[in-house]
Amino acid sequence: MQMDKDYFQTKQEQAKAYFQTLQAQIQEENFASALIETLHQYQQDKKKTWVNIDHWKQQPSKLFISYLAKSGQLDAYLHRSISYIYFRDLGRDITSEAMQNRITAVTEGVKNYLNQKEQRVPFHLTELYQMAQKESLEEVFFWVSDKLKRVSAILPDGLDKNEAKRKIMKIIAGVVMHELEELDGELSKDRRRQLLDQAVRTGYYYGLTYPLIDDVLDADMLTASEKKTFAYFIRQTLFTGEVLPVKADDWQKNHWEFISAVHQELSEAFHYLKSCQPEENRQLFLENAYLFFEAQELDRQKHLDNDRYTNEDLYTSVILKSASSRLIIRSFKPFSEVDNIEANMFHYGMYNQLADDLTDLDEDLANRNVTPYTYFVTYREQNSNLTNPFAMYWSVIYYFIHKLYPGKPEIRDVILDRAINGLKRLKARLGKERYQKLMQQFSFDPNFDKALEKTVHRTHNVAFFDKWIRDQFLDTLKQNQQLKNQFVSKMKEIKEQVEEQLPFESAKNSLEEAANDSLSGNAKRLRPMMTWVLAKEGLRLPDHLVLPLVKSIEYMHTASLIFDDLPSQDNAPERRGKQTLHEKYNHATAELTGLWLTQRAVEEQAVIKHQEPGRLLELIAYSTRTTQNMCQGQFLDLQAKGKQLTLDELRELSVYKTSFGFEAALMMPMIMAGESDERKQAVQRFAYHAGIAFQIKDDLLDITGDAKLLGKQPGRDERNNSSTFVSILGKEEAQKEMWRHYMAARKELATLPDIAFFYQLLDYLILRDH
Repeated sequence: MQMDKDYFQTKQEQAKAYFQTLQAQIQEENFASALIETLHQYQQDKKKTWVNIDHWKQQPSKLFISYLAKSGQLDAYLHRSISYIYFRDLGRDITSEAMQNRITAVTEGVKNYLNQKEQRVPFHLTELYQMAQKESLEEVFFWVSDKLKRVSAILPDGLDKNEAKRKIMKIIAGVVMHELEELDGELSKDRRRQLLDQAVRTGYYYGLTYPLIDDVLDADMLTASEKKTFAYFIRQTLFTGEVLPVKADDWQKNHWEFISAVHQELSEAFHYLKSCQPEENRQLFLENAYLFFEAQELDRQKHLDNDRYTNEDLYTSVILKSASSRLIIRSFKPFSEVDNIEANMFHYGMYNQLADDLTDLDEDLANRNVTPYTYFVTYREQNSNLTNPFAMYWSVIYYFIHKLYPGKPEIRDVILDRAINGLKRLKARLGKERYQKLMQQFSFDPNFDKALEKTVHRTHNVAFFDKWIRDQFLDTLKQNQQLKNQFVSKMKEIKEQVEEQLPFESAKNSLEEAANDSLSGNAKRLRPMMTWVLAKEGLRLPDHLVLPLVKSIEYMHTASLIFDDLPSQDNAPERRGKQTLHEKYNHATAELTGLWLTQRAVEEQAVIKHQEPGRLLELIAYSTRTTQNMCQGQFLDLQAKGKQLTLDELRELSVYKTSFGFEAALMMPMIMAGESDERKQAVQRFAYHAGIAFQIKDDLLDITGDAKLLGKQPGRDERNNSSTFVSILGKEEAQKEMWRHYMAARKELATLPDIAFFYQLLDYLILRDH
């Protein structure tokens, strides 16, 4: 299916006509006075709401929604925000009775959700997963999670990976919102799930184009020739409806791997988006996608040192790209209503683009990007014919309020709320002095300037939920990255300190030498790190108690690995990125070394000097039971070889193989600190769930992991005919089981010392790649 060659030109003419309409409005004698009167009417109506909620945003973010709820302002706040989303993103006439009822119902639903969450909006993965669970969308949740990791892995460090995720998540939310609006209430649960699954995937694949096309072409990572080749690939694919191949000869050697990965992802995205289109909409999809790309390219080819651009050159591409980006979604899901949705989307897109460009003015000037604002600032002195972009912005507002929806204060209020909110946010970000200078630069009528400044200063209650969500989401991404960096740094620091304590003084051909060999290598050291953090940060134990516990738990764990790798058990040739002990030495040495390490672990505990000997005896008794459990786990593992285990049997095996080790890592310092039985039981429950989640992740990595990262060849479980959570449940159900235990483990952490490290550790257990 090929696109009509005249399509882009036709849309250009439509955009030019719209631009001319907007420009003609600016030149009307009563343009500024009509806007001033509109602002006056708007401000008079806003005065009826006497409670000022805007300053509450200065409070801690998690409390903002609570303040709204307590003051009785939450309903109005949400109604305003949801009305705007229906108007801007869905293109609906929000003044109709049916739409007002719908907005009220959605507002009530969002409010009830917030009340359930104590007026907080959590952004943790557990919350998103629970949302997915309610709609039976766990599979697509896992799929998106994997895909976002893939995008982060592909993007070079010079591109903003968090911003890429935000854009993709925003578009997923938008497409899902479109789908939810059109869902028939009589649909079966399975059909509803199918449609929402498709909406999520569609949103992801569409969102993927921003980091992998726009950001790549906007950045400086490719050469000019490579950008031209890449743009040709995109253009011809959209024009012909078929994915073009890419050739290694067209790219620098150090760029080829990246381009190959991008080509693979974009090809997959294009085929999916094309396949999920209704037959009658495929042409519409290609046309709007081509229109969006070409409009973006027109802007990318502009240079700020070129003084010959006309107003049409500057504004036509803005109209086209801002409209087509929304109209692409139109092709995925035909709207059931025909109340000028497409026209609204076409006309209103420019409002958002001009608002964004004003906000980004300083950054765009620094990068020499051509926008109506940067061009006007640069050339207004020498070219008096240039149209003021701020006047154009208000012309769009004028067009909607006075031409498309005259006499409808609901439209007026929601548009002006958004405009005033944007200016307030801009003023707060730039500071009063820089903001005033900016307004002077784009002044088009002194009386309007005064009226606008008065409105911005005096008007309250213009905050929007989606803006708050965006701010919180970005803050959360930033905080999560900081926490992750701190966690990784802390793990590295603790690991180095732990590993300094582990080796023995050894002679050649001794058990100590063999033990040191097993203790070395690229080990995760999770168990001793857990002991270290809880003992030092949670329980404040002194070093002379902590270090023996740390060494003891690692010696016990390493011994279990030596036994596990033996030919009589798993017959593993590699462990921790090197030869296993029996491969390097012999079977007998490996067996003796494992036994020696278990006894050395007990010795480390026995030499501890403590003022309460009873605790020491309890510790040694517990430790020996843990060793027994370790042996029992190995025995169960051997018994399971070649057998098809039940899920309960596999859980039991995981508890013996992993959970008891996690439990010991935390229980040993708990015993030495004399903690209560209640906390010890919480440790047992936490370790039970965390251990099973860890084991399931290991099973998943055995089929999906990278040998270099794992330190061993994946697929060992299948070669050994071992029962795993994946072999019993299948990949998707195994992931669900992992998440169930992961969330249960998080719940138990609330009863233990409040240490951020353990929440990060749990995330690491299920998100790790090795």
